[in-house]
Amino acid sequence: MAIGKPKVGKKTGAGIGAALLIILGAVFANEGGYVNDPADPGGATNHGITQEVARKHGYTGDMRDFPKHCAVEVDAETGTINIADLRDPMPEVWPCADSILVHDYIAKPGFMPLVEIDPAVAEEVIDTAVNMGPARPSRWFQASVNATCNTTLQVDGRIGPMTVKAWGDCRVNLGPRVCVAMLHRLDGYQEAEYDRLVRVNPRLKRFRRGWQNYRIGNVDPAQCWREGA
Repeated sequence: MAIGKPKVGKKTGAGIGAALLIILGAVFANEGGYVNDPADPGGATNHGITQEVARKHGYTGDMRDFPKHCAVEVDAETGTINIADLRDPMPEVWPCADSILVHDYIAKPGFMPLVEIDPAVAEEVIDTAVNMGPARPSRWFQASVNATCNTTLQVDGRIGPMTVKAWGDCRVNLGPRVCVAMLHRLDGYQEAEYDRLVRVNPRLKRFRRGWQNYRIGNVDPAQCWREGA
């Protein structure tokens, strides 16, 4: 990298913590509170966490009472995220939405470095992971990096050092415009998947408009330029 060229998309420790809290807030806004629609395969859900996932992490109560916050704290000075060092299995204190979101939908699938590189793209990937699980957006992210950055990543859904480096280098070299292109590609994959789901299960058609309104185009591309670090 040339001397004096800014590190596009890179965040300091405090910046990562602040970006993560913004992403979690956006996810909570999209997910809302308690829902239990018989037509929704996810079943009883609160703050984006299904009952199945909550039970896996030790929550035994009514999902109407499932807490949004418990163990996640972000140090304003260092950006340190205090969630018991992301241990797995989770300690008993963990059954709440913010800790499970960070553990299952950000750290475990390898999305945490994406927050450092570009919070806008990270938000899109993480929000989709909460909506339909991390596997599909992980593959879509790799495919989008290949298509947008002219790389040859194996699209295996494993977000590891090679994928992170490929995206980080691309973000540095191409700047905010590649962030915008990535958002469009990721939305395209997600929209196509919604259409496929409705074709396979017509009962899901009732959710299609809501998915479109709240999950497609939900990350403002203007963030790419504000973050153009």
